[in-house]
Parts: sequence; structure tokens; C-alpha cells
Amino acid sequence: MSKCFTSTIFYLFFIVSISARDILSANQTIENGETIVSASGEFELGFFSLGSSKNQYLSIRYKKAGGVIAWIANRDAPFTNASGALTLSSEGTLKLFNGSNTLIWSSNSTKSSKNPVAQLLDTGNLVIRTDSDPDQGGFHWQSFDYPDNTFLPGMKLGKNLETGLDWSFNSWKSSDDPTPGNFQAKLDITGYPQLFLWNRSVMYLRIGPWNGVAWSGIPDSGPNNIFLEDLVFKEEEIYYESEPITDSMFIRTVLEPDGRLIRYTWTNKSNKWEPTIFLQADYCDDYARCGAYGSCNINSFCRCLDGFQPQNVEAWRSLNFSEGCIRETQLKCSFRDDFVLQSKMKLPDTRGSSYNFSLNLEDCKKKCLENCSCTAYANTNITGKGSGCLLWFGDLIDIRDQEQSVHDFYVRVVASGSGSSTNSAARRIVLIVLFPIISILTVLLGFYLWHVCKYRKKKREGGLIEHETDQGREDLPVFDFRTIANATTNFSSSNKVGEGGFGPVYKGVLEDGMEIAVKRLSKNSAQGVEEFRNEVLCIAKLQHRNLVRLLGWSATVEGERMLVYEYMPNKSLDYFIFGDITHRTSLDWPKRYNIIIGIAKGILYLHEDSRLRVIHRDLKASNILLDYNMNPKISDFGMARSFGDSETESNTARVVGTYGYMSPEYAIEGAFSVKSDVYSLGVLLIEIVTGIKCRFFNHPSHNLNLMGHA
Repeated sequence: MSKCFTSTIFYLFFIVSISARDILSANQTIENGETIVSASGEFELGFFSLGSSKNQYLSIRYKKAGGVIAWIANRDAPFTNASGALTLSSEGTLKLFNGSNTLIWSSNSTKSSKNPVAQLLDTGNLVIRTDSDPDQGGFHWQSFDYPDNTFLPGMKLGKNLETGLDWSFNSWKSSDDPTPGNFQAKLDITGYPQLFLWNRSVMYLRIGPWNGVAWSGIPDSGPNNIFLEDLVFKEEEIYYESEPITDSMFIRTVLEPDGRLIRYTWTNKSNKWEPTIFLQADYCDDYARCGAYGSCNINSFCRCLDGFQPQNVEAWRSLNFSEGCIRETQLKCSFRDDFVLQSKMKLPDTRGSSYNFSLNLEDCKKKCLENCSCTAYANTNITGKGSGCLLWFGDLIDIRDQEQSVHDFYVRVVASGSGSSTNSAARRIVLIVLFPIISILTVLLGFYLWHVCKYRKKKREGGLIEHETDQGREDLPVFDFRTIANATTNFSSSNKVGEGGFGPVYKGVLEDGMEIAVKRLSKNSAQGVEEFRNEVLCIAKLQHRNLVRLLGWSATVEGERMLVYEYMPNKSLDYFIFGDITHRTSLDWPKRYNIIIGIAKGILYLHEDSRLRVIHRDLKASNILLDYNMNPKISDFGMARSFGDSETESNTARVVGTYGYMSPEYAIEGAFSVKSDVYSLGVLLIEIVTGIKCRFFNHPSHNLNLMGHA
């Protein structure tokens, strides 16, 4: 009896001692309800469930700091009941069995050892080592090599170049389901190391290369008094690490199921986890949002770097920036090539780049000039005066403006090209020279409008104006679908002459030989039924030589909507004033003057002399079409509004149109009137005279747009 009692007491003592210790010896087992605890008592290893889920997971959690899970072994294979056991084999492998004694997870240790032990360290790292190695000189296996969704101090994010082991961490599917989710944070070392966030196989967010202090894609928010971080370069491994500044503070970085990266801190004073860094993707964080040599700005979308222009102007104006920018002047691979400083920006993608920590910035520039494929250079380290050399080869991708950034890089251009400071000065000189011309044209335009108004008043006083009525007006023709399809060769791509947010535009020829332009509104068009109806009813009542003529319309039961216009062979005005050098030079000053006067006549007709007082609300260069004789015709009345004779202004909660051409009171408050179109006309006038697009204008000395500069 005493022997049985003694055995029972020994067994109970053994169980208690196991649960209180930080070490699991060979052939020992812990079961559900039992744990091992790190020496400091901060971490414990055991079987825990998540949230409302009844599944059990072998997990490491903070014992004191809220019981938060830091690592899970069997993410893909939870226990479905309360039974389970973890054993350390005599060869030094951790094995996890379910209630049916089926192996569902193991540590897959590559090394075997005599007298192995598994130990939970104070860092939260579960390691396997030999019992005779108290100094822990080498681990046969460690949980830190296989992160979960949480990055802890002491973990590595990078790659072991000898073993090929990648250190990365994945999101969970949900807060209750630790199965690997869609997002993965991973260090890319194919060039100068940079951190990526992937959404499955799609690059979700590039956090940028290391700059000696932090990741360049994270705006500088001032001194960091919470943790120390570094990127370590060794022959056998490259990795990122971080450590809290004080031992009394816990830090963990979690990749949430929705892709957010949140760094939490716990202090004994606050007694709760506080988010200290909140990183969530915005519009400009989409990889390569603005294409090659394009920089994204969260307030004004994309712009080309100095010395570059949109590769596809039409797509760029439609806010499709994926094709990026191309050089205005091609490089000739000469030591006379220059470099344009790009300040306060996220550094471009460094995959395929090269780096040398021993070179200074001047030597880096020389190194770039020696290689015809080198397109940019920068320091690798921004501290002090900067050090190290980072070289880019090929296109520069995934750039964004960052006001809080301290990063600079230098882009290669032809010394006399349009991207150099010389060209910027020349552009300023051109604007200064053109300013008197703008003033003269403005005076002439004002005089002309005054003369037209005076003449119109005289006509009214003499009873010469015939009031327009709808009596006797024929209904606008309705074209059947087959007629339009035949005219456009079944909407052949060879007949396609343009495309916008509404859908494609096709050239067609009717059976009688008449040329037409067909605007085919796509089912996903930004212009819906309201805009379609508005354009048909509005423009049908307008007849003027400087307004495009609507010949008819078509609508099918299936929702197909089309507008048929007179064909304009010379496309739109922006094609000439912002296009290639051949088209820009073909638009001489007499032609520009006639275009300005023609547009003014059309606007005057809409505001004063048409059957309805019409405010266009989207007057811009792309909506001015040119006929065979380069006469301007205002088009696209889908956003127009009509007024009665006594109405002059209105308000709307739905602001439509194009930023850059909108008057301030309309863009901000939704208040529009005839003055709104006059403001747009003023912007358009300056663009016609200077040949520079208002929204894409930039100046090295200020952040004003073209209007502000003029």
C-alpha cells in the first residue's frame, strides 16, 4: 500500500515538475492541460484554442501579456477533440500526435543528437539542443526558423544562403483560423534587399529597400524610441532583425488576415497591447501603379519623372497609367550624360540592382556613367552624409512621392535633354516669353466677346432674332444596330479611333458614303443611362458650327447604347497641343487663335443664344474635336446641365468633370454656373498657348500647377 502511495506521489510530482519547467527531455510527453514555461515566465507552450473555435493547437503564447498566441505548430492540422500529446524522441525530433495516436506534425529536425532536450527560451523561441550544451551554442531545430503570422524580436526575416532556408511569415485566414491565409511578408535579395508583401502570387505592397535606418517605403515619422532594427549582411545569410530598446517592453509585428502589418507593443504600465506602426496599402502602394519612370502621388495620381513623358498619352488621360513613361530624349551612352535629383521619394524597385558599401556618392555616379545600362544611382545608407552605392539597371519601377521621406536618388538623362535643369530653365524662359502673348490673346478674346454681346443686343432690340421653338423639328434619327455594325465593319479594331471612360469610338461609313463616328457605351461605362439620355436630349436641340453634330442614336433591348456623330478626321485638340513634335509644330499661331475664337463662340452660344442655357461642365482639350479645316467643335454633353432663361447657377452633390479644369467653387462646394465654363475656357486657353497640360506641369521651385504659375 505504501509502495503504491509512493508511486502515485512520484507520478504527480513528475507531472507538476514538467508543467513548471522550460525543458522537455527525450521521451517525455506533455498532454492537453500541461505546459512548459520559459525561465522568465513570459512564454508558455501548450495546447490552446483560438477565439470561439473548439479546435486545439500546439502553441506558444504570452503567459502574462494577455495570453496572445505568438506561434502555432499544427496550423493546418488542429485537434478536433481535447486529446493530443507532444513527445521529444530520443533522436531529437518533436512529434505531435492526435487522440488516435496519428502523427500530425513533427519538427523534421535535420540533425540527430545524443541526450536531446527541447527548451522554451525567454524570447519565445522553442529550440532543440543537446543537454550537454548549456551555453546553447547551436540549435538542431528552432521554431524561429518557421514563423507563423507573428514576427518576434530575435526572429530573422531573410534567407540563409547556405541551406536555402527562407525566413518569412504568413497571415492567418481569420482570427479563429490560423490556416495560412493570402498574405506573406518576405525579404527579396535578388538585388539590393527589399521587403515585399504578397497577396498569394500577386505583389501586394513593396515596402522598399533598406536605407541603413529603415525601409524606404515607410515614411519617416521621426526618432524611434521603441525598438532597434537592422539589416544584416553575412556571407552565409542576409536578414532583417529588430529588438526592443528596453527589456520591460514586448514587441510583436503581426500580419493580419486583411493584409495589414501592425506592430504592437506591451508595457507593464499600460497593461495592454498598443499598435505603434500601422501599415496599410493605399492607392499609390499598388505595385508599379504608374508604370516605368512614373511617380505616384496620393493626391494627384501619376506623373512622369523629369525628362520623361507618357508612353500612351490617350491611356494616360484616361487615368490608365500602367504603360508608364518613356524618355523625351533617348540616351546616347556618353560621359556627358547628366543626372536629375529626385527628392523625397520612395526608392524604385531594386530587383536586378547592384550595390557596393565601400563607394561614396561621387564614385557611385562615376560607376553608373561607366555602364550604359545604368539608369540611376543612390546611397545605400542615408545616415550622416550618406555612404554606399546603389545602382539601378533598366526601367525604374514602383516610385511614389513621399513628403516625409529622406530618400534621394539620381536618374540618368541626356545633358541637353528635356529632363535636365537646362531644359527646366528653358521651359521657364518660354513661359515668360509667352506670357505677353497670353495677355494679348486674353484682351482680344474679351474684346471679341464684348463685340459679340453688343451685336446680339442690337439684334434683339431690332427684333431680328427669331425665337427658336420645337415646332417643325424632326425627331433625332434612330439607327438600328445592324446599320451601325455594317458601317463600322462589325466594330472592327481597324475602325477604332479612340476610347474613353464611356467606351470605344469607331469610324464608320453609311451606305450613302457619309462618314460617321460611333460612340459605343460599354456596359461598364462611367457614363450610364442618365448621361446617355442627357446627351441625346441636350445636343439634339443645339445647332452651331462650333458644336459637334449628333446625327442619331441607338439603344437595344440588351442594353447596348450608341451615339452617332459627324466624323471629325483630325481627332481632338489635345492630340495636337500635347502630342508628338510633328503635331505640335503643325498647329501654328493663326490656327491656335482661330481655335480659341471658335471655342469661345461655341461657349457663348451655349450660355446665351441657344434654345436652352447650357453649362457644359467638362470643357477640356480632349472634348474639342477638329474637322477637316481644323475648325473646333465642342463635344461630349453627357455631363451638361440646362437652365431656364431666368436661371444662372445651381448646386450639386455629384461633382463631375475633370480636375484641373474645374473652378474652385465647383470642385469644393459643387456650385456651378456659366462662370464654371469660363474658368475651364481660361485653363484651356493657357494650355493652347503654352502647349503644356495643366495637371502635369511641375516646377523645380514650387508646387503650383500651370494656372498658379501663370
